Amino acid sequence: MILKNKRLLILTSLLILLPIPVGLLLWNRFPETMTIHWGFSGQPDGYASIPVAVFLPSLLMLLTHWFCILITSFDKGNQNRNQKIQTIVLWAIPVICNISCFGLYALALGVEFSPVLWTLVPMGLLFVLIGNYMPKTKMNYTIGIKVAWAYTSEENWAATHRFAGKVWVVGGILMALCGFLSNGWAVTLMVVIIVILCVLPIVYSWRYYKMEQAAGKDVKIRHSKMDKRLLTFTAVFLSVLLVFMIAILFTGDLEFTILENSFSVKADWYSDITIRYEAIEAIEYRESKVPGLRVGGFGSFRLLMGFFENEEFGTHTRYTYYDPESCIVLTVRGKAVVLSGKTAEETQALYQSLLKKIN
Repeated sequence: MILKNKRLLILTSLLILLPIPVGLLLWNRFPETMTIHWGFSGQPDGYASIPVAVFLPSLLMLLTHWFCILITSFDKGNQNRNQKIQTIVLWAIPVICNISCFGLYALALGVEFSPVLWTLVPMGLLFVLIGNYMPKTKMNYTIGIKVAWAYTSEENWAATHRFAGKVWVVGGILMALCGFLSNGWAVTLMVVIIVILCVLPIVYSWRYYKMEQAAGKDVKIRHSKMDKRLLTFTAVFLSVLLVFMIAILFTGDLEFTILENSFSVKADWYSDITIRYEAIEAIEYRESKVPGLRVGGFGSFRLLMGFFENEEFGTHTRYTYYDPESCIVLTVRGKAVVLSGKTAEETQALYQSLLKKIN
């Protein structure tokens, strides 16, 4: 697949990266923080800094794009058998990436439209497209309804995918229509439809398998004989991804260095910061944590760093551990900066050191 579609692979990869140069051109017109997620009510509940909003989505989509390509390429069952489905695999992520990114850019620039409508209509059309080609999918181990019963016979596979194709077309149309409903109903129905689209073909394949057994056919559940390279690659990729996510979520430290005219915070997984003492207008020690919603930066079960927002300080900077016993609140050129150590003792020691330098 890779060698035969080399030019198309380059084109689709460049298309996925297209939002990055566009974002660079619009950089100075974006607000300091950009909305990147909306809750069930349709209200924004996730934010990111400009660099994260411009670079991260495309890079993650590119990684996903190539992962899907490599997986389908290693499966010999796909070679010269499912060309139309492979074409969808090649174009689906580039189209989704551009719709998502340019939607985020438009909202950041003040263009008013419904994010739910912008999301559900293309998603529904994608389900319709996939459903249209699903009956033409030959038996393989990476694309299609990959349940054990479907692999018992060519007849079961074909019948399951004919049924799934019809269900996905109808489901895709309903999903697209959901985009015109209120946000809460639209998202709820979308979840229900996706569950139905996944469950119904599985149940149908199981019933077909039982019917074949009842008819006396010699059908047995066969485990997929997937290429060893595919299994190895998948196992290695998922293992590395799992280790990386665990490291991101549960490790990392903050290192505070007290200098003559300033102090610095060296942060794992995020950019460091240096603050000059002369810029500090006030310092306060609190024997409690400071609540806030992250609007840009980094958050895990270990560290909270970047831009946060609450009623007391508005948008402020934070370099703390996840649930600090106490914290330090600095006022730096009119903006709040919240700091903490691992323990209340470490935070108190840092506070005393800063207090001496500021005084």
